[in-house]
Amino acid sequence: MSKTFDVIILGGGPAGYVCAIRAAQLGLSTAVVERDKLGGVCVNAGCIPSKALLHSAHMANIIKHDAKALGITIGEVSLDFGVAMNRSREVSEQNSKGVAYLMKKHKVTVINGTGKLAKGRRITVDGDAYSASKAIVIATGSRVKGLPQVGLDINKTSVISSDEALFLERAPRSLAIVGAGAVGMEFADIFNAFGSDVTLIEVLPRVLPVEDAESSAMLARVFKQRKIAVLAGAKIVSAAVSDEKVTLAVETGGKSRKIEAEKVLMAAGRAPNVENAGFEDAGVPLGDRGFVKVDENLRTTADGIYCIGDVAGPPMLAHKGSREGVHVAERIAGHTPHPIRYDNIPSVTYCHPEVASIGLTEEQCKERQLDYQVGRFPLTANGRARATNETDGFVKIIRDTKYGEILGAHIVASHASEIIHELAVARENEYTVEEINLAVHAHPTLSEAVAEAALDAMGRVMHV
Repeated sequence: MSKTFDVIILGGGPAGYVCAIRAAQLGLSTAVVERDKLGGVCVNAGCIPSKALLHSAHMANIIKHDAKALGITIGEVSLDFGVAMNRSREVSEQNSKGVAYLMKKHKVTVINGTGKLAKGRRITVDGDAYSASKAIVIATGSRVKGLPQVGLDINKTSVISSDEALFLERAPRSLAIVGAGAVGMEFADIFNAFGSDVTLIEVLPRVLPVEDAESSAMLARVFKQRKIAVLAGAKIVSAAVSDEKVTLAVETGGKSRKIEAEKVLMAAGRAPNVENAGFEDAGVPLGDRGFVKVDENLRTTADGIYCIGDVAGPPMLAHKGSREGVHVAERIAGHTPHPIRYDNIPSVTYCHPEVASIGLTEEQCKERQLDYQVGRFPLTANGRARATNETDGFVKIIRDTKYGEILGAHIVASHASEIIHELAVARENEYTVEEINLAVHAHPTLSEAVAEAALDAMGRVMHV
C-alpha cells in the first residue's frame, strides 16, 4: 500500500466517504482512515437502522389502530422488537457494504485503524505514517452525551445511548427518554409502538424545540394521544441508577415527581469526536463547545487541513456533512464550488407524522421584526391524506410580504421528509410563492398541500 496520497480523510461516515468519492472523481489519489465500519454512525448506529425500526413501528401502529377501519380484519397481533431489530441490522449492513463497494469502484484506499493527526499533513494509523500532498480532511463525527452532573453517565445497561437502543433484543417495559429533539421523538415513536411505557423529558418548554412552535404543538398532541407521557420544561434533579432500573427526580411545573424506568435513553445532544486525535500536534484549534474552528470554506487554521461534518459544528446532519464533503473535495481540486446555504438545509424528524422544515420559524421572523405573512393548509382538507387515514399535520409557508420570498417552510405529514424538497429547491433558487403556484401539482397528492399553503400566503386558498 502506498503511504502518500493527494488527500487523506480521517473518518468514513457520510461526510468522509462522500468527500472521498468526489475527490477520486476529480482525479485525486484518496485514502479514508476508518477505525470501525464504513458509513459511520449514520449507516451503522443512526439514520439507517433507526428508520428501518420506524417503518416497523409505523406498520405496527397501522395494524393495531387502523386495520379495521381500512377493511382488514386481523386476529391476535404479537410484536417482537428483536425481529425488527435484526431486520434493521441487515439493512444497516447492506448500506455499509454498499459504501465499501463505492470505495473500490472509485479506487479509494481504505485504511482500517485508529488515525491520529501529526505535523506536516501526516496521519499515523496504529503506528504507520501516511502523508497527504494536498490536504487532510477531518471527518471524525460525534457521539452521544450523558449527563454526569445528575448521575446519568451512559452505562450501556440501564442508561443507554441510541447505539445500545438499536441493538436491544426486546423493548423495555418502561423507558424514559431524556431529550425531545429529533432522536428522542423517533425512539419514543419506536418503543411506544412495541409496547414500552414511554416518558419523554425535555428541559426546554416544548418538544422539538428548534422547530416551529406549531409543529411542536402538533407532535405533542399526537404523542399524548398515543399515551406517551410528555414532560416539557422539566429539569432532572438527580438519578439513582442500578443495572435493573433508574429512578429520576424531576421538577416540572413547579412540582417534583419521581419517574422509575427500566431503562433511560440519553438523547440530549451529541459531542464532537476530538479526543486523542492529535489535533493539538497538527495545530488544529477547537472553538465553541469543542467543535473544530473552520472558515467559510471549511479550512482550519492549519495549512492544508479541512474539517467537515458533525465535528465542524451544527447542524449535525448527515446530508449537511455530505454536502460539505463535496464542497471541500472540489476546493482541494482547485474548483470554486457553489457556497453552501446553511439556512436552507432541511431538518427532518422521522417519527409519525414526520416533521420537516427549512429556513426561519415564525418565532425567528418575529424576533427579527420581519414583515411576513403565513400560509397554512391542514391535511384534514387534503384528499390524499384523508384517503390514507393520515390527516394529522399541515403545511406552513412563511413569506416576505413585499416580494413573496419564502422565509421558511414547515411541514408535519406522513411523508414530510419527501415533500420538503420542493420548497428547498424554491428557496435555493429564490422562487416566490407565486412561482410555486405556477407549477401544476398532481391530484390527489400530499404535495397539493404545498400549493394550497402558497395560495393561502397570497390570500387565495382554494380548499378550506
